[in-house]
Amino acid sequence: MRKIVLQMMTTLNGRLDDPMAWLKGVGDDQYRAIDSLYGTYDTVLVGRATYEEMAAYWPGALSEHVGTETNRTMARRMRDYKKLVFSRTGTHPLTKWDNTEQVVVGSDGELAAYLVSLKAQRGGDIHLSGGASFARSVIALGLVDAFYFFVYPIVSPGIAWFSVLPETSDFQLISADAYENGVVGLHYLPAERAARTAPESFSDLLT
Repeated sequence: MRKIVLQMMTTLNGRLDDPMAWLKGVGDDQYRAIDSLYGTYDTVLVGRATYEEMAAYWPGALSEHVGTETNRTMARRMRDYKKLVFSRTGTHPLTKWDNTEQVVVGSDGELAAYLVSLKAQRGGDIHLSGGASFARSVIALGLVDAFYFFVYPIVSPGIAWFSVLPETSDFQLISADAYENGVVGLHYLPAERAARTAPESFSDLLT
């Protein structure tokens, strides 16, 4: 079964929204790590407002005269991914971009049913991109299988990704990496999923 992966940049106090208020750039080594993760996805889940920001930036980043080669590689990935843009009403037309589909879900129940069906289909992992409100909705439904946070050494007033979770959630740290700009990359699994994937015997380690 495919996994839904939340991968986002955040602050020490868990802020996701309005990154221009706190994001201090992306280092080359951090960018390579992000691109490596992006190589495992073939589908992006995104809210309408964040989609419009992506559609305004990434097509232009394909130019050989813009940014680094890593940035252009990510731009090609973003072009080729299937981009599912979620809306409650579907009344706002989307900027045209390759491989884009609007998904209208009128309730959390409809959203959950759609995502469960999507995870059961064949394909690569699914990137939960944002924005912050949409990401929190999917997290609250318990449908995120893995979390990757790039934590910036800054505290900024705003909406924390965990601020509206309905109950206490336990996570297991899988890995942690430090980057030259002071950002720390953290990979977590929800504790119940980590327990299910843990080997039960020595022979399991060999398979």
